Amino acid sequence: MSYLRYVRVIGTMHVSPRSREEVMREIEKIRPNVVALELDPLRFQGILSGKKAELRESLALGRAGLVSYLLTKFEEKLGEEFGMSPGGEMLAAIESARTLGVPVALIDEDIRLIMSKILQAPAREKLFLALEGSIFFIPGLGGEVATDSDVLASYEDMMHEFRLRYPYLYHVLVEERNRIMAANIRRIVDDMLLKGVRKPKVVAVVGMGHKKGIERILNSWKPGRGFIYPPRTGQPL
Repeated sequence: MSYLRYVRVIGTMHVSPRSREEVMREIEKIRPNVVALELDPLRFQGILSGKKAELRESLALGRAGLVSYLLTKFEEKLGEEFGMSPGGEMLAAIESARTLGVPVALIDEDIRLIMSKILQAPAREKLFLALEGSIFFIPGLGGEVATDSDVLASYEDMMHEFRLRYPYLYHVLVEERNRIMAANIRRIVDDMLLKGVRKPKVVAVVGMGHKKGIERILNSWKPGRGFIYPPRTGQPL
């Protein structure tokens, strides 16, 4: 059996009201031991505070701050079109976890490290990025924002296009983070197994572009034969 038996990966659109509803419904139904989020501490605090990015503060952080500001504003614009601010599905997951009294785990790479890698992108990809004004798994939308159903229907094609047009950014933003988040989920499961939880349940809330990759990695991993779990004692987590 692979690690995927313990994990339900929910792939969301970060600006879709439908994603918020799905997250809340699935967490309530599964009642997991842990809710894992595609966030790092900095983004987690930003979502909880509800504070929006300001250009002056971002410029004080240099080029990385400016890139972060532009990406945040792009997601805010999409959120206005779809009727939900960026991070709404993450807030829903946090609220659901609190309602059930289960811990939240932050499994994504540090946003500052991600931004530093973006700044190292080849000049060709930076130019395309500046001209198209889109990133974070929604390439090819152009000047109009597609509807929720349009994006869902053509998502595989858009991911393929993104990988072809931005091979470096795809590696940094998708493939590397898939491995990091899958490894963090694996550690969460291992920790619960070591503590005697026989059938740990983790709900991982990630962007749609990460779902299949994380599931593929988790499905390829199996607890090692030499990994001995202690007998269960006390109450479940």
